[in-house]
Amino acid sequence: MRVIIVGAGTVGTQLARHLTREKNEVSLIESNEEHARHASNRLDCLVINNEGNSRAVLEEAGIARADALICVTSSDEINMIICGIAAESNPALIKIARVKNDDYFSLKRSGSFSNMKNTFTQDAKLLGIDHFVHPNIEASQSALNAIDHNAAGDILSFAGTDYELGSIEVARESPFDGLALKDYRTLVPGNTLVTLVEREDECILPSGSTVLKSGDRVFILAQEEDMDKLFEMGNKTERPFHTKGEGRTRLRRKEKVMRKIGIVGGGQLGALIADGLFSRGAEEQSEKSKSLLSVFKGFIKKNNRKIFIIEQDYALCKELSAQFPHAVVLNEDISDENFVVEEQLNDLDLIVTATGNQELNIITALYLKSRGVKRAIVMVANDGYARIAKRLGIDVVIPVKSVIVDSILSNLMSGGVRGIHRLGNGAISIFEIEIDAASPLAEKPITAFHISEGALLMLVERGKSAFIPHGDYIFSSGDKIVIITKKDSEKEMEKYFGVRL
Repeated sequence: MRVIIVGAGTVGTQLARHLTREKNEVSLIESNEEHARHASNRLDCLVINNEGNSRAVLEEAGIARADALICVTSSDEINMIICGIAAESNPALIKIARVKNDDYFSLKRSGSFSNMKNTFTQDAKLLGIDHFVHPNIEASQSALNAIDHNAAGDILSFAGTDYELGSIEVARESPFDGLALKDYRTLVPGNTLVTLVEREDECILPSGSTVLKSGDRVFILAQEEDMDKLFEMGNKTERPFHTKGEGRTRLRRKEKVMRKIGIVGGGQLGALIADGLFSRGAEEQSEKSKSLLSVFKGFIKKNNRKIFIIEQDYALCKELSAQFPHAVVLNEDISDENFVVEEQLNDLDLIVTATGNQELNIITALYLKSRGVKRAIVMVANDGYARIAKRLGIDVVIPVKSVIVDSILSNLMSGGVRGIHRLGNGAISIFEIEIDAASPLAEKPITAFHISEGALLMLVERGKSAFIPHGDYIFSSGDKIVIITKKDSEKEMEKYFGVRL
């Protein structure tokens, strides 16, 4: 695959690193000389130090024969203009633009938001752009997914199934501490599967000889009703459990439901999270709420919740009070200890820190947890801070730029790829793939599937049923499968499934 990336910031360089590692041909355009030099020294790709909104520069990068163009500069307008220029040179090109201004999303009201890929896809393309990626929508969607699971940890749900992938930290002297996976079935009956073990900076696709240790983070695939027992065995006793509702999964808990939620930071990200939590009906929305802040209408319908929004900027607090009349909007400094005590924030069920300062987000969450707040979701910019925050005991950490990278990669993939999730700082990928009749493995047994670097077929959805496949499984056209792989395995995935990665 030939890909041109414009913008060598964190997102652009992460994308270039991932794509070059998978043997794709990448050209990276960056106008800042220092950033371009930094990228050139660290990436195995063509780096052009020039402006991307130039037809001559795009031609130098190979726009005529490129398969995809990704524009992730700091300017929405530049990103959109570059896509427009490129559309004339190569109409078949996949064009993706990162856009932060919600006004651009309202230019074409025929568009719709995709829950699976978290991106705005227009029926009528604006400037020929195939996909818009909005950082705050991506991040708020991730936060709402975490809240939907009561911030119990890193949990992935797979649409159409009642399976989820939960991460459990093995506590000392818990039943998992010292457990050899060859004995796992004697301890955990039922349809569950250990898929990944994170041990310090190492990611392990486990085998029967793998022995779990205290401090390991273990990713287990299980049906929702079985996850409670697994969390208890890993010594995490407050895991929520599920019941099936009409059309989607609803959450409840053995103990108290998360009713009292605080959001620190009233900017666009915090407002999107609040909007998702309230899920107001269309009749309650003002004209302003019918733009970007209405994209989560109906996403999570929770009653009897008390939402606190803490923001230092007085003018913004006035806007938030009008936007969310049922919220308690506090114009205060969250770092003020007296304020925390006076407002009784120490008895919050959940705190979500979503300011633009990632260090403040981490410190605030840790402080409030030390005062009695039960769970914390922290928004950070990148994986480095995410690893630090997890080690400090934060329940859920969302690295915004990595979420954007995952979304862009999902849009790049062709064929039957429905989604991609990266774990372990990008060392592990989870693919959702739909098998079609043209797939090389269609109607072949699982024994025909073997990846040298390591992979595990985790889950199959066939019709209305989902199951963990065993040795007698045969790939069938129409199956939707979930596979976890190590890095450098994607080309082999392309060979087996006939998809372009």
